[in-house]
Order: sequence, then structure tokens, then C-alpha cells
Amino acid sequence: MPIHPRLPGRPVLVSAHRCGAGDDRSLENTRPALEAALASGVDFVEVDVRRCADGTLVCFHDERVTLQGRRVRLESLDYAAFAAAAPQHLLFEDVLRLLAGRARAHVDLKLTSPTSSYADPASTHEVAVTRLALEHLRPADVIVTTLVDKSVRAVRDWADAHGHDILVGLSLGRPVTELPWWRQVAARLSEIRPARRIRASRANLVVAQYTVARLGAASFARRHGIPLLVWTVDSERGLRRWLRPGRAWLVTSNHPDRALAVRDAHRGGRYGIGARWLHPEERVALRPHRVRRRRRTVTARGARARGLRAGRIDP
Repeated sequence: MPIHPRLPGRPVLVSAHRCGAGDDRSLENTRPALEAALASGVDFVEVDVRRCADGTLVCFHDERVTLQGRRVRLESLDYAAFAAAAPQHLLFEDVLRLLAGRARAHVDLKLTSPTSSYADPASTHEVAVTRLALEHLRPADVIVTTLVDKSVRAVRDWADAHGHDILVGLSLGRPVTELPWWRQVAARLSEIRPARRIRASRANLVVAQYTVARLGAASFARRHGIPLLVWTVDSERGLRRWLRPGRAWLVTSNHPDRALAVRDAHRGGRYGIGARWLHPEERVALRPHRVRRRRRTVTARGARARGLRAGRIDP
């Protein structure tokens, strides 16, 4: 898939965040939300992937589920116990089957592997998720994102070793409120100026929360020619900004129908989807010819001469 990180005239792609559940959190990563997103015609559908204790891959955002009145870590439950706690869940493999031929997959990893596994990327859980996605979809139809630098590196190294040309993005904008203030500052600076982390993780996609994108991540991506994914944009004003052709490569939204309507509003404009992209010199050449009139400096002698010709001044 040819990637154009910033090309005027090319539409920004839209991803349905958590299957496009909107404001109803109970619909996140569920079949009704997924079907609605597919019906709307989105380019990507984003799902959060977690791993149960028995290795089953499920689509669920939160780290914990409520089981018998207690909040329990999902990774400590086998699939049967998780299914009882979250009956509306989706299996990751079922999502891939539904997406095939209809939309592309935006896989957001909510899991990590034992530290020792990263010495052999092929043995990591992150690569297991990616491998399963590529069994159902083409590499061009899959992007993988995560907040964890070493997870990005593991997937990138494995993909390169096996000849899979996929986009793997480092997400910038993690919650930092529980950290001491000095670590909050350090974390945000590493996201606004992400060069070191991008280089170390080998990410080939910049994934930035919209505020982080405005503060510096977007300009970094443009300078280095890396595709930019902006999350999660729901307001009309934010969508108008980030869905302007050439502003980003992909935007995620909880309201994909709203995002698609805003994107359609850009069609056929001066730099819209329906217009052929022109080099700035071509635009100048096609502008209506303007005759630039020479400004005349009016002197006393000139004013008298014109007055004499008009008969307004006696000789």
C-alpha cells in the first residue's frame, strides 16, 4: 500500500475507534458497533486486543472486568470466565473474518509479553496477534499500534524478517496523571519530541493523541515523511482540522459517521478530494491573468497639465 504521509488533495482516512461505539461505552468492541461502522463505509475499524490466561485473543478495552462484584484483571481469567463477565465481547479472529473484504484492521495492542520473550520477537504475544491478523488480511489492510516501545520493536523486527510490509505505530499520549510531576513532564516531552523513541522502536507510523499532535508530534511526522495517525477526534472543530486533505494520514473517531460527513465536506474544494493536486507553480500559471496597473506619482506639474487639458485651469 503506497503511503502518502502528507499530500494535498488526498483524503484523510477514517478509523472507527473501538468499533465506533460513539458515546455508549457498553457498545465498545461489540458486534452491533462493528456492523454499524462497516455499514457507514469507514476505511479502518479499530479494535483493542487482549489475551486471556489460556491464550484466547479477545477484543476488550479495559484492563479489568467485573466478576462477581470484584474487578479482576482480564489476563488472569480463562476464556470461559471472561465470556461470563463480558457477554457482548468479540473474539479477535471473528472480527478479522468480518473485516475481510469490507474494511481494514486497526489493531491496538493492549497486551505485553514476558520480558525474556523480547529476545526472540517471534515468541511474543504481540507477534502472535499480528500473525493471526495477516492470516486473514493482506499486509496492506493491517496496521498495528501500541503504547509500548518494545512491543513496536518486536513486531517491526519480526515483520521485516518475514517480508511483511505493514505499518506499526508507537502511540503517543498515554495517561500520566498517576505519575509524579517530574515523570509526567518527562513523558510528555518524549511524546512531543519523539525522535529518540521512534528511532529506538523502529516505528514507521506516528500515532498521536490530538493535543500531542498539535504540540509537536504532527510536525515531527511531516518533517520525517512518516504517516501520521491522530486519535481520538470527536468534536466538529477537531474533525474539520484533522480531516483536511493532507493534514494527517488517518484519524480515529468514536463517531465515524460524523467524521465521514466532515470529510465529504472537503470534497471538490480547492484542495479537495475531487480536485487534481497541482504543484504551486501550476496553480500560479492557471490563475486568471491579472493586469497589474502601474501606480502613477502625481506631481504638481502633472496635475496642472491634466487640468489644462480638461479646461479646468486657465493658462
